[in-house]
Order: sequence, then C-alpha cells, then structure tokens
Amino acid sequence: MIDFLLPGSIGYLVIKGLHIIAVIFWMAGMLYLPRLFVYHHQSVAGGELEGALLIQERNLLKIIVNPAMIAVWLLAVTMIMANPTLFSQGWFHFKLLLVLLMSGIHGFYAASAKKFAKGERPRTEKFWRIMNEGPAILVIFIVLLAVVKPF
Repeated sequence: MIDFLLPGSIGYLVIKGLHIIAVIFWMAGMLYLPRLFVYHHQSVAGGELEGALLIQERNLLKIIVNPAMIAVWLLAVTMIMANPTLFSQGWFHFKLLLVLLMSGIHGFYAASAKKFAKGERPRTEKFWRIMNEGPAILVIFIVLLAVVKPF
C-alpha cells in the first residue's frame, strides 16, 4: 500500500475528511428533497410553484445529492482499500448495512423525483413528511457506530 494512504497518515486523514464532507452534503440533500416533495403535493398542478419545485428537485439531485453520494462511496472504498481491517470489525458491518439502506432510500427519492417530473404525485403528503425522518434517523446511527465502534 502506498504510504500516503496508510491509516493515520495525512493522506488517509484527508480522504476521511473529504468523506465526512461528502456525507454532510449528501445528508443535506436527503433531508431537503422529501420536504420539497411535501411542498410539491401542496402546489397546484401545472402552476408556477410546481414548476419551480421541479427545477429545485432536479437540481438538488443532479448538482448535490447524486455527486455527494458518489463521492461518499468512492472515498469509502478508498479508505477500505487502505484499511481492509475494517471488515473484521462488527460495527463496520452494521454501518455498511445502514449506508446501503440510505443508498436505497436515495434511489427511491430519485425515482420519485422522476415521477413528479412526469406530472404524477407519488404517495401522499403525509408519507413524504414521515420519509423526511428516515435519513435523519439512519445518519444518527451511522455516525454513532463510526465514532463509538461498539462491537
């Protein structure tokens, strides 16, 4: 392994810092997108607000959420390659499972945004209010697992 990426080296710590920054951007979008879906449900079909929300939803996904998730995964793979002992730690398996679940929610949000763009109104306003809490709860557990490393 290149010394630059050895765990504890400045290179590894920079990768880890960039990973955390990407997670922050990803979560900002994951928390905001379902809120936009709530507003979308409240808007008049074909109205000015709906048009503005469609642009916001598309831009949020394409400019922030999708690139941030890709960065999270690429940086995580880099850290795992530099520190394969992570796979021997139980907390990491559970964290990885939760991140996979978060990625699945991301995919669900992206698919829902496409439905909104087609003029559909998938699910209900109440559903999106509840879904807004999912990523927040997941990220709490993900961060606590990464910091506390309980098992």
